[in-house]
Amino acid sequence: MDLRAHFLAGQVIPAHPLALDRNRKFSERHQRALTRYQLAAGVGGLAVGVHSTQFEIRRPEHGLLRPVLELAAETARAELAARPRPVALVAGVCGQTPQALAEAELARSLGYHAGLVSMAAFKDEPEADILAHVAAVAQVLPVVGFYLQPAVGGRVLSYAFWRQFAEIPAVVAIKIAPFNRYQTLDVVRALAAAGRDDIALYTGNDDTIVTDLLTPFTFAIDGRRVTRRIVGGLLGHWGVWTHAAVQLFQRVQAAAGRATIDVSWLTTAAAVTDMNAALFDAANRFHGCIPGILEVLRRQGLIETNLCLNPAEVLSRGQAEELTRVATAYPDLVDNDFVARHRDEWLR
Repeated sequence: MDLRAHFLAGQVIPAHPLALDRNRKFSERHQRALTRYQLAAGVGGLAVGVHSTQFEIRRPEHGLLRPVLELAAETARAELAARPRPVALVAGVCGQTPQALAEAELARSLGYHAGLVSMAAFKDEPEADILAHVAAVAQVLPVVGFYLQPAVGGRVLSYAFWRQFAEIPAVVAIKIAPFNRYQTLDVVRALAAAGRDDIALYTGNDDTIVTDLLTPFTFAIDGRRVTRRIVGGLLGHWGVWTHAAVQLFQRVQAAAGRATIDVSWLTTAAAVTDMNAALFDAANRFHGCIPGILEVLRRQGLIETNLCLNPAEVLSRGQAEELTRVATAYPDLVDNDFVARHRDEWLR
């Protein structure tokens, strides 16, 4: 697979949730079902070991980083052997440089194509230290950059940072997820200024997915007008209702290629954001984000519980009702029928 070409073509890449049983133990059966479900939905990649997979898998008392990465890769290879097509396996890479290098080495050994490099461990260090960190990881594994919103552990990074980030040769994509329009523009403009047409931009702004994918971002660079687009998404939101997400993405791609955009897309954009508010528990500063994802999958029968490794991570008051509301309000954006038709096959 030509990894750069694959990313640049635009893909649906869901963040992979973690399946636990009623005893809060890792359920391999249900984890395999999630991988099979997302591949059957038509995704172009899987992001494993990321926020939705729960960062706690790295803690010694759980020891789940390798098992989770390994199971997803093995299941994906088995499914794709039967129905071959290009799918990018992206591993979350976390921590300070020694930990991140070890995680990148592990991911590479398991057949992952790229690492989504979290910079959340660098709370107050100079931006130059973060750039050196990413460059070190890029020596091991192609890098997907990650601008994480401060509300869930990220930090604000300058335009100058992203301009220098774009100079790292092994960067293949950047996931833009600050949930902030100003900071999103910083990344897109920096990439335009760098002239790195080989780096793909992906939205991680789950609150504005459709708008990100439809917008041509145009800047004046050295007397020229340069346009860049966000071509795909690497999203926690797409970890559920994934088949509907793939269908929506295909429609968005077609619409983005036209000279004019129908106003109905604004309605669709608002609907997706409304769904995400319930899913990610925006009303409570995202406290119920991961349980919200798991609750949708539990209702569909793909997993047993909405339990997290951290017992404090639970649905917020009223969140379950909000999930019911949005699933009922936007039936074209859910995939319950698709899941019901294939669930037993995926759980085999």
